[in-house]
Formats: sequence, structure tokens, C-alpha cells
Amino acid sequence: MRWRYHSPLTQVVIMSFICFLCPGMFNALNAMGGAGQIDRTTSNNANTGVYCTFVIFGVLGGAIVNLLGIRWTIFASGLTYSLYSSSYISYNHTGSGAFTIATGPILGIGAGILWSAQGMVMMSYPVENQKGKYISIFWVIFNLGGVIGGIVPFVVNYSQGKGSVVTPLPDSCYAVFVGLQALGSLSALCLAPPQRVIRDDGSHVVLMRYTNVRYEMMEILKLFVNPWILLLIPMSLSSNFFYTYQYGPYNGALFTLRTRGLNSMLYWAAQMAAAYAVSFLHDRDSLSRKQRGLLSLGVLAILCNAMWALTMVMQLKYTRGANKDSPTNDYPGGLIDLTEPGRAAGPMLLFVFMGAVDAHLQSFAYWLIGTMTNDSQVLARYAGFYKGIQSLGATVAWQLDAQNVSLMGQVIVNWALLVFALPFTYCVTSRIKDHADESMEQPADDWLMRADGGKNDYI
Repeated sequence: MRWRYHSPLTQVVIMSFICFLCPGMFNALNAMGGAGQIDRTTSNNANTGVYCTFVIFGVLGGAIVNLLGIRWTIFASGLTYSLYSSSYISYNHTGSGAFTIATGPILGIGAGILWSAQGMVMMSYPVENQKGKYISIFWVIFNLGGVIGGIVPFVVNYSQGKGSVVTPLPDSCYAVFVGLQALGSLSALCLAPPQRVIRDDGSHVVLMRYTNVRYEMMEILKLFVNPWILLLIPMSLSSNFFYTYQYGPYNGALFTLRTRGLNSMLYWAAQMAAAYAVSFLHDRDSLSRKQRGLLSLGVLAILCNAMWALTMVMQLKYTRGANKDSPTNDYPGGLIDLTEPGRAAGPMLLFVFMGAVDAHLQSFAYWLIGTMTNDSQVLARYAGFYKGIQSLGATVAWQLDAQNVSLMGQVIVNWALLVFALPFTYCVTSRIKDHADESMEQPADDWLMRADGGKNDYI
């Protein structure tokens, strides 16, 4: 197949590398627990700030992208990731978390806009029978960022074994994260305007049309009365809620620093493998889209319940893990190190399993939203709404840990949210059609079409 710059595949790959370098590195940093710090308080409060503004700008992000286009909005959004990572260099030297916490809300603004653009590109560019494939391509490349991001602290801290004094991540590691995220921001300028992207069958991924602030605000308000979008709120709330527990009270509290870096690598590698595997189910032509969705949801329900059951078994063995007051921890035998295969194998494999389950959940969520429409601007709003509600859940989760809610309590809340979300998600999945009915989504007279068919300056 001949390479084309303006093909959907090329554009999705570019978008994937942007996310690989920006949120991918952010995820790698957070997956270490406390963003590489001993005390998770500053990281928890900063992440609370991230997700507070993410809630707002996730919902508004689709409108902002539709109005201003994808290249410069993503470029500016990517810089907020570099700012956040650089703040930890200051924290290492001053011991004050004020700057780091202040960068959190700024990052939330950028993240909300970036993920709205990402959702639009990933879900609207492919044809219907290739959406699972494109989601998996994105997820594999994106999570490669987490793998590489985990390599950095693993290599730098490899000499720090179980008997070493627990220390924060050094400045050199944070500097690498800052540089990679800045590169991701610059990569946004390589994206083609959506109206110039043409599929292999000659069809355009978007219809060239005008939009304006008033129209976008009205369409965002309509999301809050769309019954099918509202039914996805429980799934959206729970879909990032568990990161706080998995990154901090689990990986950050149970393992030595070098083992946390290794765990981070394996966690994101498992995401890559799981996303690739589930794409075959989501694009399986021998089943209707509804059958694929119900089967995927059923498998996901089993895996999620198994994951939280195993996690609860682990959590029964300790109450607090390592923290600023007790850098050893109350897990039997103390901190787990990779040189202790007998103790490390089970807990590490469970963390890897958590990554695989997360990839299935995220892939399914995007695929499900992608079945609702093929319209790029509608999907930008849907993706933004999904990420906004997702961030609302994450805001609560980070504060639960910041306020020292018991670790077992956090496990119970996570598991309960999952069980609560399943029937609502089933209702949406059970109405999937083999083809999106575009005429039901966007009345033709809602748009002011360009009479001359010229370039849309807003995109």
C-alpha cells in the first residue's frame, strides 16, 4: 500500500506519536507513584488540579478544536505537559510543591483540548470496519511512551536495591521527560488539516463547513440531554478512577524505585498487547457490530471483576505501604524488589494484568463511542465529553488518596464503580447498529455550507 501523507493512517500515526511523547510520558511518570517522589501528597494535589480543569476543558475541548483547528491547539496543549514535568525539578531543589500544584490546572486545560482532538482523529478518520484497528494502532504507539518512560527511571535507579535509601527521581530523569514532551508538542505541526485528509476510497473524512462559538456551545449543551451519552457517564467516571490506586497505593507503595520503573514498563507493554488483541474482536466481520460490542463488554466485565478480586486479596496483606513517615512499609517482608522472584512475581504480574484490563476498557470505550457516528466534529464533542467526565472521576480518586482514605476503602470504591457502570454500558451497547445513521445525528440545515467549496479557515 502506497504511503500518503494525507491518508487517515498517516495522520493517526502522527497523532499517536504526539500522545506517545506528551500524555504517554505523563502516564509513565505517574505510574511510578508520586511522579517519582517519596511523598505522594504533592503529586496527588497536582493531579487533582489537572483533572479539575480537565473536567471543564474536556467538555469544551471538542468545541475549541472545531473552532481553532487541531495543529496549533495541540501544539499549545503539548507544552503544558513539559511545564508540569519541569516543575518536579524545582520541587527536588526547593522542597515546595506550590509550583508543581500550580502547573496541574494548566496541564488540565491542555490535556482536555489535546484528548478531544485525539478522539476526533482516531474515531472519525477510519471507515467503520477499521475503527478497532485504528484504535489499537493508536493505543500501541501511545503506550510505547509509557514503556520508554519506564525505562528511564529503571536504568537510572538500577543500582538502588532493596537496602538503598529511598530517594526521589533525579533531575536528569525529569529533564528527559521535559525534552520528550516538548518534541511531542512540536510534532503537532506535522498534522494535516482534517478537511485535507482523504481515505483510500477517495472519500473525505470531514465535510468542509463553517461553525461558530454559538453553535458549538449549543451542541455541547445538547450532550447533557442526549440519553445515550448520559448512559455512558458511569463508565466514563470509572474509566480513569483506578489509576490513582494502581499508581500510588499499589505500585508506588509496594516496590523499590527500580522495580517501580520496571513495573511501569511492563504495565504499558501489556496495554500495547491487549489493545492489539482486542482490535481483532472489534473489527471481526463475521459478527455484527452489536454482537462484537456485547461480547467485548462481557469479556471486559469478567476481566475487571477478576482483577479487583485479586487486588483485594493483595490489599488484605498491608494497610499503608511505604510513605513519607514509613519508607519501609507494612507489607510482609518490606518493599518488594525485582531480585526477589518468589515475592515479586505475583504482585508484578497483577500490575501487568491491570494494564491489560485498562487497555481493553479504553479501547472498548472509544470503539463504542465511535459506533454512534462517523461525523468528525460530533465525535470531537463526544470524545471531549467522555474525557471530561472521566476526569471528574479521576479528580475524586486523587483526592481520596491525598486525604488518606484507607487503601482497602479505595479498592472497594473502585470495584463498586465498575459494577455500577456495567448495566448502563450494556444499555448503550445493545443499541449498536451496523452502520451509523448520519441523518439522525446532524440535520443538514444546522450547518452553513461554503457555496464555493473552498477551504474551511476554522479547521
